[in-house]
Amino acid sequence: MTKQRKLRHSEYYDLQECFDELYAKSKDNYIFTNLMNLIKDENNIKLAYRNIKRNSGSNTCGTDNRSIKDIEKLSAEKLVEIVRNKLEFYKPKPVRRVEIPKPNGKVRPLGIPTIIDRIVQQCILQVLEPICEAKFHERNNGFRPNRSAENALAQCYKMIQKQNLHYVVDIDIKGFFDNVNHSKLIRQMWNLGIRDKQLICIIKQMLKSPVVLPNGNTIYPNKGTPQGGILSPLLANIVLNELDWWVSSQWETMPTHKKYKLSKNRNGVSECRSYINMVLRSSNLKEMYIVRYADDFKIFCRKRSDADKVFIAVKKWLKDRLKLEISEEKSKVVNLKKALF
Repeated sequence: MTKQRKLRHSEYYDLQECFDELYAKSKDNYIFTNLMNLIKDENNIKLAYRNIKRNSGSNTCGTDNRSIKDIEKLSAEKLVEIVRNKLEFYKPKPVRRVEIPKPNGKVRPLGIPTIIDRIVQQCILQVLEPICEAKFHERNNGFRPNRSAENALAQCYKMIQKQNLHYVVDIDIKGFFDNVNHSKLIRQMWNLGIRDKQLICIIKQMLKSPVVLPNGNTIYPNKGTPQGGILSPLLANIVLNELDWWVSSQWETMPTHKKYKLSKNRNGVSECRSYINMVLRSSNLKEMYIVRYADDFKIFCRKRSDADKVFIAVKKWLKDRLKLEISEEKSKVVNLKKALF
């Protein structure tokens, strides 16, 4: 229903064709230097309001004590004017932090921007999403259109039952959302072709929004993307997209000397890589496949020795490339044939 509603809203405001064009251009490695005109487009702002209005979280107030009910009192023209003025000289209001209890007794911090800042983030999300979708890996399943945890589970079952990959590198990133490196994130967006300098400056301002803690104190973050923000899941996927493609480059997308033609399986659905895999297995490469949902990911391997080496390599790669640490007590290599569930 959410998918159908979003598509219906986009078509209602004649924007779906525009988003499809952004996706196609991104596939062709187009460089986007003038996205703000589209973000500030009247129909894009109205679409953002319409998408946010039905969310249950829209009734939650930020630090200005305003919710979607206050926005409903404004005319469409007034809302467009407010959002455009906000984007012209963007300075976000402080984010209200709330703590949600977790089953293990700990709490999960969530940041709640003001309702106007949420609409601004939604305007940006609608334009950036098709550009990023064209560059994301097929087994990145978290917070993406038409993807869910069920897709990730299905991919895992395929690895285990069909491909017989029983050694799994299970890595937990320590405080991922709180430790995203801002400079690295901006460079990754630049490499995806998002090179509108005004937009980059706005996203930098969002990342550095002051956070009002439950005790009333205010902090000024220099790293991390606050969980709860509308744009945060997309930014998190941009950060870990580099990991997806790095793991893929170690086996799946490794070029062979001879170019083999991919064939379809019996159902005519997926591409059959049997010849390519046969050639790769004759080398010393380590067979590995990643399945990811948000910041949770598993890497499936064929041998225990390969899995142990991949564990060390991924740990070092995360530290060196993304400045992220792993949780030693939660990260391990698992033999699924012997693991007890």
